[in-house]
Amino acid sequence: MANYRQGRQSFILPRPPAITAWASCAGKKESEGPLAHTFDITSQDTRFGQRTWEQAEKQVQRLALGKLAEKANMKMQDFQLIFSGDLLNQCIGSSFSLRNTGIPHLGLYGACSTMAESLLLASMSVGGGFADHAVAMTSSHFASSERQYRFPLGYGGQRTPTSQWTVTGSGAALVCAEGAGPRITGCTIGTVTDLGIKDANNMGAAMAAAAYDTIRAHLTDFSRTPEDYSLIITGDLGQMGKDLLLELAKRDGISLGGRLEDCGCLIFDRKIQDVHAGGSGCGCSAVTLCGYLLGQLQSNKLKSILFCGTGALLSPTSTQQGLPIPGVCHTVVIEGGNG
Repeated sequence: MANYRQGRQSFILPRPPAITAWASCAGKKESEGPLAHTFDITSQDTRFGQRTWEQAEKQVQRLALGKLAEKANMKMQDFQLIFSGDLLNQCIGSSFSLRNTGIPHLGLYGACSTMAESLLLASMSVGGGFADHAVAMTSSHFASSERQYRFPLGYGGQRTPTSQWTVTGSGAALVCAEGAGPRITGCTIGTVTDLGIKDANNMGAAMAAAAYDTIRAHLTDFSRTPEDYSLIITGDLGQMGKDLLLELAKRDGISLGGRLEDCGCLIFDRKIQDVHAGGSGCGCSAVTLCGYLLGQLQSNKLKSILFCGTGALLSPTSTQQGLPIPGVCHTVVIEGGNG
């Protein structure tokens, strides 16, 4: 019997696991933004000492995971289970970063929702007694994503006003059955939503409907209102996607204006950094969560957040075939304090 289900799409964690440690590694442009002081590691070298952009993304994950082990006072080989993913074809950033480590690994693909998806699955595994602890991790890299999904950087293509800047970075969080830290008390699994958006340079619009669908389902399943959270934070809708989400909620009589923020709007300063609609990519919500947000929860500046990872489920093949871009959103309730 599914004792922990809550409504149609959600579940509660009767023994909420704690996020006892977290770490973030970010690139040059991210280190010039307003959240730079919250990142554990930053680099002015966008290749992170590697020969290619893809190998750089592998290195970003390794650095974040190594820093997580250091902050948790553990060895990497002591990690019982890792859930991770990225934007590269076949998730090679994650598999290459963990090869020959001997750490049990489950690879994920939720596009930019992967940090929320990995955190959701880690909390289910630990809360369900299948592991004492598990790592949730993801990454993205601006240059590798541009090469895969749009145009090589050397092409010099013009970016549209609706486009977003893929974050170079990785975030990793250690979810434990015991210990002090912000606690995961509930989650909502999203459904795949398709509004027919085909523009790969307007992914905020493609994801906004999925974000609203999951947030609405979460509030219904838990019989809550937006005011029950200090912050409702979406993954990387950017400014245009965020505005569309607010409009979708307003049409149903739901006001998110006083609670809603977006990682893609927080991580860069759009007035002085040339990022157009804001940040995006798996690393966007990952470094924002594992830098700024968890720090705010630990210090009790935020009491609780609804962390909503949003993902655009496109591929180079689907885009070339003229198919629309489905979206998905998963939410995790994280309550603050030292537990």
